[in-house]
Amino acid sequence: MIFYSGFSLVNDQHFFESHLIHSDYTVAGFSYGAIKAARYAVDSLTRIDTLQLFSPAFFQTKKSSFKRLQLSAFVSDAQNYREKFIQGCFAPCDVQNLEMKMGTIEELEELLYFGWDELLLQKILDKGIRIEVYLGMKDHIIDASAARDFFLDYATVTVMPRANHFLQECT
Repeated sequence: MIFYSGFSLVNDQHFFESHLIHSDYTVAGFSYGAIKAARYAVDSLTRIDTLQLFSPAFFQTKKSSFKRLQLSAFVSDAQNYREKFIQGCFAPCDVQNLEMKMGTIEELEELLYFGWDELLLQKILDKGIRIEVYLGMKDHIIDASAARDFFLDYATVTVMPRANHFLQECT
C-alpha cells in the first residue's frame, strides 16, 4: 500500500487503520495527501485496484478571499498557522500527538486551490480503479457535504455523521 499524508504531517495513516486496505494494489491519502494519491493513481503505470481518499482536501466551494487569508496567515506565522490548522482538524475532539513537519507555502497553495473534477475521477475509473471516499460530517476543515455530493457519482462514499477531519468521533 502507498499512503500519502496530510499537510504538514508524517506517518498519520494509523488514524485510518480500521478502513485501510493493506494491499500492494491500494493507494490512499488523507486530506492534502488525497490529492497526491489521486494524481499518483491517474499517472501510474502500475496496477492499482483501490484508491482510498480520507477527508480529501475539498476547498473548491470556498471563496478566494478565504484562500488568500489562509495563505497570508501562513506567511505571517507558519508555526502558529500549523497549530491552529491541526486544532481545526481534530475539532471538536482534543488534539492528539502527531508526527509533523513544516509544510510549505506551495503545498498549502496546492491544497487550497486544487479542484477535484469529473475528468480526473473518470480517468481513474477508466483505469479500473475503485475509488473509496471517507468523510466526517463534523469536519471543521472541509465542506464535507459538498464533497459528499461531488464524489457520490464516482466513488463509494462512507459518511461518518459524528466524525471530524481525522474521522474520529468524540466521546
